[in-house]
Amino acid sequence: MTEPQLIEQCLKHDRLAQRLLYDRYKNAMYTLAFRITGNFEVASEVLQDAFLQVFKHLSDFQGRSTLGAWIKTIVIRTALSSVRAQKAIFEPLETKHDSTHLDWGLQEIDAHYLEQAIQSLSDGYRAVFVMAEVEGFSHKEIAETLGISEGTSKSQLFYAKKRLREILVPNL
Repeated sequence: MTEPQLIEQCLKHDRLAQRLLYDRYKNAMYTLAFRITGNFEVASEVLQDAFLQVFKHLSDFQGRSTLGAWIKTIVIRTALSSVRAQKAIFEPLETKHDSTHLDWGLQEIDAHYLEQAIQSLSDGYRAVFVMAEVEGFSHKEIAETLGISEGTSKSQLFYAKKRLREILVPNL
């Protein structure tokens, strides 16, 4: 089924089409949600909430991007809202920056270690890093999605990369 046909069927509340749309995008969107939230359970909740929004607002999709890009934006916004809500509930009013390094010894850096390092970034750094370096968003797109300036996006990416270098190669 083509993307326009799938959208049309979903707008008619066709459950099979909705399931097909969900199945088509769920893995990539779950991975994105996890990378932003850093928590498997929260990522699952984000995925559910995001797809509820997708189906609720599918009639607003104007086709200016691919459906996948539109869904990705919803997932990112939902994940960031979830992270902010979790922080408001669980973090004390004043937090201190954790300057400790993860101790990985002299092991080669593999995907698992890199993922851990990314998860150790602050929420803002992690969101910008994932959007720019993993998902390929431009700074303009990141700024629009997150409601920040392009300069802030560039700065957050710079500091995210700097922090990752500190974590991954602590003696440089």
